[in-house]
Amino acid sequence: MSVRRPVAWVVAVVLFAEAVGVAALNWFLAVVVDRQDMSLAGLDPDMMSLSSKIGGVVFGLYFALCGLVALLVAVRDRAPAGVGRILLISAAVVHGLLGAFTWGLVGPGAFIFMIVVLGLIVLLLMTYDAREEPSAGQRPEDGKGGDGSPVSSPPAPTTP
Repeated sequence: MSVRRPVAWVVAVVLFAEAVGVAALNWFLAVVVDRQDMSLAGLDPDMMSLSSKIGGVVFGLYFALCGLVALLVAVRDRAPAGVGRILLISAAVVHGLLGAFTWGLVGPGAFIFMIVVLGLIVLLLMTYDAREEPSAGQRPEDGKGGDGSPVSSPPAPTTP
């Protein structure tokens, strides 16, 4: 039994949940900054609030797009290609970096979550890269070798 599709489904669900969580957290932080009406090192509080909302929406859409790629991988049962593959690799890098930062800023629980998501994304990418080859002693269905050449016995030895 292959674990490829279930891993892709889990990655899709996690990335969609993370997209909503990141957007909601940034929106909440923007509301807090807006209601305090305080300046941080001379920065405009309205600008900080607006930039937090924009950042939340952008990162939420980014994670949702990565979740959509994982969903398409799960539905089609094919490896991600092109831009989708690049998005998943970038999401893995982002989770690695966020994991490194969250250990010191938030704590080990957030670090473990980030590393688990990183591991799931890498597992998704790696399981679809593995090529399934027939086991030794089995002939391919079409009578040809793995490189497309006909399967035949080696030439008989000749004597001079």
